[in-house]
Amino acid sequence: MMRRIFAIAILGSASLLAKEDEATARIREAGKVFTEIMGTPDKGIPQELLEHAQCIGIVPGMKKAGFVVGGQYGKGVLTCRTANGWSGPSTIRIEGGSFGAQIGGGEVDVVMVVMNKRGAEKLMKSEFTIGGEAGAMAGPVGRNASAKTDAYMQAEILSYSRARGVFAGATLNGATLRSDDKDNEKIYGKAVSHEDILTGKVKSPAIASPLVAALRPYVGRGTTGTKARQQ
Repeated sequence: MMRRIFAIAILGSASLLAKEDEATARIREAGKVFTEIMGTPDKGIPQELLEHAQCIGIVPGMKKAGFVVGGQYGKGVLTCRTANGWSGPSTIRIEGGSFGAQIGGGEVDVVMVVMNKRGAEKLMKSEFTIGGEAGAMAGPVGRNASAKTDAYMQAEILSYSRARGVFAGATLNGATLRSDDKDNEKIYGKAVSHEDILTGKVKSPAIASPLVAALRPYVGRGTTGTKARQQ
């Protein structure tokens, strides 16, 4: 009997570790996706837009899923600018909605660039609808793109996708974005709120260092904290 209980405990621990590994691996994968996208500046996100970004959301391997209304499902991470640098990552889930033609029948990496305080404040909610509560538009691509266009600078969220090696601005409407509190608890070792993570009230974990390092060269030179754009 004791052997059986011990075996069950071991299996349970292994299952928990697998889930923990999945949650932390997502952070590393998000950093990798961003680094690869920005590895070709002429086909990446314009530097000027990134310097004004208030938050960055990265969803590696978003996929079509028949059980989701609208057909899209993915998990990723979100980090926001604070007075002391970038916040720790908060795990997010995105479901449903439409994401343009690029998603096709396979997986797609999604990047969301939140351009102002209005958009950032909406992201602090545990759940909201993109294109409904928060306006989104396809972002420009390439270092020479017209990033100064007023529409881009005033947009709440600029969205992008990468599928089959092609990176482009993408429309994102009707998708529900919500925090994944269970994964955040695994990452931070305790129950923490989505808003506290994104406002920098929770110390960023060591496993987030590669993601922060990937973001720093591109979004570390803009304004921070109370000096950030107030639109």
